[in-house]
Amino acid sequence: MNIAKIILLLSDLPVLLTLIYTIVCFKKLNKALRVFAYFIFFSSFIQLLSLVFWLYRMNNLPLLHLYVPVGFVLLAWFYRTILGDFINKRIIWFSSILFSIFSIINSLTLQKVFTFNSNALTVESILIIILALFSFMVFLNDIVKQNSYNDIISLNWINSGLFIYHTSNLLIFYFGATIVSKFSVDTNLYTWILHAFFSIIMYCCFFISLWKRSRS
Repeated sequence: MNIAKIILLLSDLPVLLTLIYTIVCFKKLNKALRVFAYFIFFSSFIQLLSLVFWLYRMNNLPLLHLYVPVGFVLLAWFYRTILGDFINKRIIWFSSILFSIFSIINSLTLQKVFTFNSNALTVESILIIILALFSFMVFLNDIVKQNSYNDIISLNWINSGLFIYHTSNLLIFYFGATIVSKFSVDTNLYTWILHAFFSIIMYCCFFISLWKRSRS
């Protein structure tokens, strides 16, 4: 096994550690973090199952077609919980429903389940970036900081992880179908190593967030 594949395998270690820690401290979490914990449970399950598929040389792209709409709905629920007092909750739910419909149509017609669903991933990243930027603005509010200081520290780590991951991978997601179909195996591999690097950063942010909140 070469270095590149070892790096890809090690990228799942933060996922597993975050999953275990989330299970351990779940009862100590507040409402927003419990909602986010559901996303961690789901995303960890999909990512670890995807690893099994990859090790057995099976096409794991159908899992991505499931992960994208369900994962976004869970994240929309999380952002609805923390932004409910600052934005109409119906806007977030309506956006998640529209995106889910778009993602399903994309998987059935434009980019079938055994291909890379770059369209849905790109739109998801744009929506998450918008929600993350709005959350940063809310967290800077003096009244919010005064009333929910400990919560904001924890939530800011999550928001930062999501923002870094989706902004950094936006081009990879946008050109993902082209990269998979047109470029060499080596080019594909190094592209996904870069993706794995930002995934590691994101899950480290998640772990720090939960660790800080459970100890406060």
